[in-house]
Amino acid sequence: MEPVSKRAKQLISSKAERFTESVIREMTRQAMLYGAINLAQGFPDFAAPEEIKRAAQEAIAADINQYAITWGAKPLREAIARQMQKWQGIAVDPELEITVCCGSTEAMIAVMLAITNPGDEVVIFEPFYENYGPDTVLSGAQPRFVKLHPPVGDGEWQFDERELRAAFNDRTKAIILNTPNNPTGKVFTRSELEVIRDLCLEFDVLAITDEIYEHIIFDRAEHISMARLDGMRDRTITINGMSKTYSVTGWRVGWAVAQPVLTNAIRKVHDFLTVGAAAPLQAAGAVALSLPDLYYQNLATSYGARRDRLLPTLRQAGFNVFVPRGAYYIMTDIARFGYDDDVSFARHLVKDVGVAVVPGSSFYSNPRDGARQVRFAFCKRDQTLDAAAERLRKIG
Repeated sequence: MEPVSKRAKQLISSKAERFTESVIREMTRQAMLYGAINLAQGFPDFAAPEEIKRAAQEAIAADINQYAITWGAKPLREAIARQMQKWQGIAVDPELEITVCCGSTEAMIAVMLAITNPGDEVVIFEPFYENYGPDTVLSGAQPRFVKLHPPVGDGEWQFDERELRAAFNDRTKAIILNTPNNPTGKVFTRSELEVIRDLCLEFDVLAITDEIYEHIIFDRAEHISMARLDGMRDRTITINGMSKTYSVTGWRVGWAVAQPVLTNAIRKVHDFLTVGAAAPLQAAGAVALSLPDLYYQNLATSYGARRDRLLPTLRQAGFNVFVPRGAYYIMTDIARFGYDDDVSFARHLVKDVGVAVVPGSSFYSNPRDGARQVRFAFCKRDQTLDAAAERLRKIG
């Protein structure tokens, strides 16, 4: 009889063996194990807005506790459409073009499963949010990675147009674009988006845009949705959600917006993945999307202050920092600390210093490319950031 372990391994799909568990979530477990301050996983440690918490409580009390329509409660879909028109000037049909999912993470895999076939290729900028590669593999497609090159001096993360063009071919089905970007904090400019747009049109490719950080931008940067650009309205799938803008990462309410033919396919996949997102939280989402403009202005201002609170701490501790223009992460270079790789350095930080970070290698297809980088999250209270600063002085 074969050993159980060997037989069990034979039962595992080849897809599941092509990627690891989330490094980000593992670093949260490490933070809990060692009593470290968690600057790894991107969840706020401060309260969500009172208005939306109250709206969720009232929805539960009003017995909005059964299934919503599979593709999303009507008030939430109408609020999403209204706000996309207001913020980006994009007219959306809430009945035919919006699918509410269990977070933007489910929206992404639902989209990938809905549009890709075996042999298709998906272009992904790296460093990338760690779900994109596994999502491509799980959907049967092949990822094609294109580098975002680190800033020089006070510059920005940049892609080489020739490298991007080389990634496109007759097998390319889609490109995933995350702006503002996790982990780099890059906000793609209009001219950069136009380069991507032109390639999408030339090669008949879809753009899947993850815009979850759209309201967290700094230094007069502007968030531009790809769907706004000429020629891209019907070939863009826009993914977004409540987690980051409203500090409710545990609610898992997100959405995908696409032209009707694509939406029909996304809705079918979504239905059999999760049926639907939590009904009372969708009701609260409609309230959240009705918050006044001042809320979003204060959101960006408060996160900008947190960024500026952490940046000097990291510089003083010896990190070379890449200043983000959006999102709530800071990528850093750790070359001066003399560690062989980012994983051993992150292990030292969490165990010996008491601060958890994410090893940079988890954001690259080839771990060596991120072996001199780690990512800090600054979506934390001032007290948390100050406590982390005190501990980071121990690095030496």
